[in-house]
Amino acid sequence: MKIKVLIVDDQAILADGIASVLSTCPDFEVTGIAEDGFRALEGISRNVPDVVLMDIRMPNMNGVVATQEIKRAHPEIKVLILTTFDDSDYILNAINNGASGYLLKDTSSSALIDAIKNAYAGDTILPAKIARRIADAARMVSNDREIKLKRKFGFSDREVEIALMLCEGFTNKQIASALKLSDGTARNYISAIYVKTECENRTAAVQKMREALSAN
Repeated sequence: MKIKVLIVDDQAILADGIASVLSTCPDFEVTGIAEDGFRALEGISRNVPDVVLMDIRMPNMNGVVATQEIKRAHPEIKVLILTTFDDSDYILNAINNGASGYLLKDTSSSALIDAIKNAYAGDTILPAKIARRIADAARMVSNDREIKLKRKFGFSDREVEIALMLCEGFTNKQIASALKLSDGTARNYISAIYVKTECENRTAAVQKMREALSAN
């Protein structure tokens, strides 16, 4: 069965180029090309894809909002953000809204094909440049927030970093990718956070940490 892909980009030349690349791979079926988020939602209502390649900066409805709307209606759809390095301000928002990862627009054809297949399989796609930006963004938190978590729960520096990412909605795989940890190491840190917050699951731990962060 072919992987159905919807391409969303207001740059027609780029979108057509991507469609041409994907047409060379027998594993893919391009279900359509949409020029903005509204057109993407219309296309999905007619033919639900497996993967959406989503530009960020588009008129009418940008890629972050479109991702949120798609994931709300079709949580099974994988959304890969097409980005330039200058779009890093949007990274956390799109991740929090359910994006499966990012592709830089200068990626090679083979990397594009592999990324779509991996996203379809459930992997998180984060090029090294983007992963570094996410890690940097995670570190750009006020000392006040770090101090609150350390005082309340006795977290180490790394645990504080991961705790804040959990509060921002990062998944285990996204944390591991952004911080260059193995999946097992990331899980170990998260388990330690559960122990120190005296919680048995992510939802309870995040709620407890958010309460600590909002306390005066």
